[in-house]
Amino acid sequence: MSQVLHTPPPTTAPPATDLAALAARHGLSVSGARPSLPQYVRQLWARRHFITAFATAKLTAQYSQAKLGQVWQVMTPLLNAAVYYVIFGVLLQTKQGVPDYVPFLVTGVFIWTFTQSSVMAGTRAISGNLGLVRALHFPRAALPLSFCLQQLQQLLFSMAALVVILLAFGVPPAPSWLLAVPALVLQFVFNAGLSMAMARLGAKTPDIAQLMPFVLRTWMYASGVMWSIDHMTSGRSGLPSWVGPLLQANPAAVYIDLMRFALIDTFHASQLPPHVWAIAAGWALLAGAGGFVYFWKAEEMYGRG
Repeated sequence: MSQVLHTPPPTTAPPATDLAALAARHGLSVSGARPSLPQYVRQLWARRHFITAFATAKLTAQYSQAKLGQVWQVMTPLLNAAVYYVIFGVLLQTKQGVPDYVPFLVTGVFIWTFTQSSVMAGTRAISGNLGLVRALHFPRAALPLSFCLQQLQQLLFSMAALVVILLAFGVPPAPSWLLAVPALVLQFVFNAGLSMAMARLGAKTPDIAQLMPFVLRTWMYASGVMWSIDHMTSGRSGLPSWVGPLLQANPAAVYIDLMRFALIDTFHASQLPPHVWAIAAGWALLAGAGGFVYFWKAEEMYGRG
């Protein structure tokens, strides 16, 4: 006697719209999806302690294998300044016409190093920390921000040595030294935005990290680190008239000039044209906001592939 087998009817999956409504009702979202910009800012603020602790840990570990340890935080930019003094100040005579050339040079080297190191660290912020990015869920902008904060902490160590150098070369303390604080705040915002933009580019194309030292070296030479832009672009230089304003609007040169005018008495702050502060604030706003939004738009792509 034959048996008739009855197969159960196939189950029908709920429509995708019903699943989406169910997920939304219970507060679920797509894993790794990019949050809205306000949510992203709140997530970063909630992890501010992680950003600070990560930056401090990286700074402490940076020279942990060296016998002199954290002394290299100050020695490295000082040695760079010494090399630039011999090559540019003595051999190429860029110190002619520049009063207080040693404080002028050391200030330029320290402030430039802050921007240079922030950009280089930002370029590798994602590509160099893929294990952390893939293992943990957190707003990825925390990485380039923490690297910028690390460079700011290192600069503050260097500023202590800079004060000693200023005093040793006869530069007296002045109320204008307080202007160094807003100048550093503006530069940090600029560096952070640029670092985040480079972090996105570096995450997509890691080879950019190999190219950046050449780009940064060119930028340094155009930023008046070792020479005075005003002196070199004067009417006697033979350069076109538009070169001077273009170099002076260079953001790295702007932040270096702000610090020099704040700290060195021969570049007294009252002589600084007011529009320089406006340019510095404009660069900070443009790079800070633009770099942040540019990085945020690729948030869900970091760590994939």
